[in-house]
Amino acid sequence: MQFSLWLPANLPWRELRAAAQHAASARSGDASWRGLWLEDHFMDNTPEPNDGARGECLTQLTALAVAVPDVRIGSMVLGNTYRHPAVVAKQAAALSDVSDGRFVLGMGAGWQENEHRAFGIEYGDVPSRIRWFREALEVITRLRDDERVTFEGERYALEDASLNPRPHGTLPILVGGKGEKVMPKIVARFADEWNFWSTPEQYGPKNAIFTAALERAGREPGSLWRSTQALVLFDEPEKAAAIAAKGRPAIGGSAAQLVDQMAAYRDAGVDEFILPVTNLTDAARIRETSDRFLAEVASQL
Repeated sequence: MQFSLWLPANLPWRELRAAAQHAASARSGDASWRGLWLEDHFMDNTPEPNDGARGECLTQLTALAVAVPDVRIGSMVLGNTYRHPAVVAKQAAALSDVSDGRFVLGMGAGWQENEHRAFGIEYGDVPSRIRWFREALEVITRLRDDERVTFEGERYALEDASLNPRPHGTLPILVGGKGEKVMPKIVARFADEWNFWSTPEQYGPKNAIFTAALERAGREPGSLWRSTQALVLFDEPEKAAAIAAKGRPAIGGSAAQLVDQMAAYRDAGVDEFILPVTNLTDAARIRETSDRFLAEVASQL
């Protein structure tokens, strides 16, 4: 089982760079961070007025690709509705080149209504966004894998399009989603990696559904890399339980209890746990929390 870190996108650039560089060099025994992730939102999902700081995901990741060596970097996850998928494919190919193949393109269907409204982006309904997402993934994977692409869909159309330069090596695509009807088919067809928020108890049953979809599609279950995340609260199991009861996956307790919960994730089929520190706005607390997790939890697994 491997571990990655989800950094806040609302930090000033110098603080974000410092946090990422610290994480990339952090070690505890055999444990280190496999990757660094950033979310893709233009604003918070809080009551108006909503004017908090929020960086742009692909711009920040491009800067991190140059500033931070060795670790993977990725989007968790790009909202499909915000950009044309052919443009995303072009941006991703460039990021793959800049990062020497360390970039992971994480994609989701989009869900945050207030930023669609604020930035004048068509929101649609859930079935529409799922159809658009599936179509976008076909556009992106075909541009990644084929020399030239002509495509005519419900929402997107391409005429003899190509990516040049090509992505560096392979460009892995991560799909974020947990729906049990359509999403398993989308993951089985398009995804190299799959992610959703979960507790250890939630992960196993959901994983079984997606594994069955892979098998029906003729894919080896081991061909899909599986990651998850939950809020982690050291020494606060009651607070974590209260948060989880409201629908936000959270785990908490002593370091030993967190090790046991990480082992439960691993036994349920998780390949990579991503530690979110997106709720922290102080660089010192980000370093303290991530270093403690690496030393007291990740190193034990």
